[in-house]
Amino acid sequence: MLVLFETAAGYAIFKVLDEQKLQQVDSLWKEFETPEKANKVVKLKHFEKFQDTTEALAAATAMVEGKLGKSLKKVLKKVVAKEAHEQLAITDAKLGGVIKEKLNLSCVHSPAVAELMRGIRNQMEGLITGLPAREISAMSLGLAHSLSRYKLKFSPDKVDTMIVQAICLLDDLDKELNNYIMRCREWYGWHFPELGKIITDNLAYCKSVRKIGDRTNVASMDLSEILPEEIEAEVKLAAEISMGTEVSEEDIANIMHLCDQVIEISEYRTQLYDYLKNRMMAIAPNLTVMVGELVGARLISHAGSLLNLAKHPASTVQILGAEKALFRALKTRRDTPKYGLIYHASLVGQTTAKNKGKISRMLAAKTALAIRYDALGEDTNAEMGVENRAKLEARLRYLEEKGPNVNCVSLRFTSHLLLPVSDVKVYDPSGDSTLPTVSKKRKIEEVEEGEEEEKPVEAKAKKVKREAPTEGNHPCSITLT
Repeated sequence: MLVLFETAAGYAIFKVLDEQKLQQVDSLWKEFETPEKANKVVKLKHFEKFQDTTEALAAATAMVEGKLGKSLKKVLKKVVAKEAHEQLAITDAKLGGVIKEKLNLSCVHSPAVAELMRGIRNQMEGLITGLPAREISAMSLGLAHSLSRYKLKFSPDKVDTMIVQAICLLDDLDKELNNYIMRCREWYGWHFPELGKIITDNLAYCKSVRKIGDRTNVASMDLSEILPEEIEAEVKLAAEISMGTEVSEEDIANIMHLCDQVIEISEYRTQLYDYLKNRMMAIAPNLTVMVGELVGARLISHAGSLLNLAKHPASTVQILGAEKALFRALKTRRDTPKYGLIYHASLVGQTTAKNKGKISRMLAAKTALAIRYDALGEDTNAEMGVENRAKLEARLRYLEEKGPNVNCVSLRFTSHLLLPVSDVKVYDPSGDSTLPTVSKKRKIEEVEEGEEEEKPVEAKAKKVKREAPTEGNHPCSITLT
């Protein structure tokens, strides 16, 4: 009997020396306790080593799928076909059927064969000569990584870690730029306060300050490369009548150094944004088409990776980034948020307030499909994203153009007219109160009688008077009229 044994380094064919021992399955493991005992049971007949990791990956993939690879077919034709009368012991019964069909070889798969394979694997270093243990370990590790990438359809070029770092750095640069520009405007505003109101663009402001320096130089300065003619004329006019204080040259030098920092950071931010855009189109083109590169990168960063984001359902993608509002709403039993980071997408931003919830829900559903296609698909084109975005834009136009649904409104108020007369339900007010019912006429009579009885008492009470005491009368005497 021959044994086909697969390793990460290649295919090994063993010859069973004593087939009687295979019948004792329970005690077969004792024959492989040491390399010396193992060599008495099986002997290496042929070993076909893989040339590189690519060949090993192709062979392992074919083995996993139960197919006959080219390298295995070559080994079987070279070695086993010469001894066609021998049975071939294999680990996979499905592979045995393919070998028997293609090469007409008798294959065996049984518990005894499984125990034999376990023993060979245990003493593989002693049975396969000329293959160091260190080399076997390295090839096993490389094959494991390659096979994992193949199973997950993962390409080493599609590294989303770069996107996570780039979008985080972009946000940090925006915060720092805002702080620097605010400090620059406030600092130079003591010397030339009118310039901040005239020039609203931050980068143009810093470039102008860098070139002007002291405001007395504005009259002889050419700012046409930075500012339009109208704004340049306004700046020159404001410099002549400025209310700012005088500053020293050292102060101006420090302000100009700060302007240099702002200009350099702005240029680097532009470069980083272009890099992020290119990486997003390479790694997640469909997601980029659906929501844009910035929103897509923030979704990936919030989830941790593109693969983690692909595991989220559409409802989670819709409110991703609004977790605090979601749990607060659940705690207080109020309405949950309709959107999170996806709110900044262009499709949601260009719709009216009443349709933002609908569009964000539809966009999240299509975005979830695009994410899974980018993360697990083999293609790298953006055709699916373009198609789904066109559908969403058409749906958005339909929602914006149509008015209120008159048919639904009229049907809501006239639905009782469509029912048969016998099915129309009338409200019965008799069950509202448990008090005995009294007729309205009797109630009115009782009220009138009560008023008549109260009137004489009020009149008598008004006639009671007190007179001042006179001589000969008791001070407590009261005269009634």
